[in-house]
Amino acid sequence: MNAIKAVLFDLDNTLLDRTSTFGHFTRLLLNRYFNHLESTNELFDRIVELDEDGYKDKNVLFAELIEELPWKSKPPVNELMDFYRAEYVNSAVLMSHASEVIAHARTKYRTGLITNGRNAIQYGKIDRLGIRDLFDLIIVSEEAGVKKPDPKIFEMALDRLRLSSEQCLYVGDHPVNDMEGAARIGMQTIWIKVNHPWKEGLTASPVYTIDQLSELLELI
Repeated sequence: MNAIKAVLFDLDNTLLDRTSTFGHFTRLLLNRYFNHLESTNELFDRIVELDEDGYKDKNVLFAELIEELPWKSKPPVNELMDFYRAEYVNSAVLMSHASEVIAHARTKYRTGLITNGRNAIQYGKIDRLGIRDLFDLIIVSEEAGVKKPDPKIFEMALDRLRLSSEQCLYVGDHPVNDMEGAARIGMQTIWIKVNHPWKEGLTASPVYTIDQLSELLELI
């Protein structure tokens, strides 16, 4: 760790509590469209399941929900997409101790954020959380034209920071997109275990594996 000059973070399920954020959005969706039902608990669980922790395209997700759920009146996909763009961003919640971890990292290192997703949604969440100005660089895959685990998106960060891969530490939750992607270009990594189990055959070897973001306060 002595050679580290910058700490780079993933966003969803790393700094942003994606489970709570999507859960809050789902409750808003159910309150808006399913107030004709006595209970929506089963619908909540089904929506979360179909969402695949955010890795399913939202147009596909909403098309599936329109066909499967007991709507009083089925809305078009574009209406649900508009609802999502507005309410999902407004539902953004920081991971516990995220502010402390970022502040701690900034006292010793340069900081960055590399996230897959669309500009409007990702920057919307970043601004909602009030953390945009806490990073020396932010790269969103839509604007970059490439997404994790492609090494090119990590190389963009190195170029902008003017650092080598050995001088950067990457923190993320996804074994492939985050750990394998960063490791491929020589970055050290820290894996935060959230919703995705480690996959067999990966060559990445995180320097630390943590269960809570707050553990970084003692590690970096």
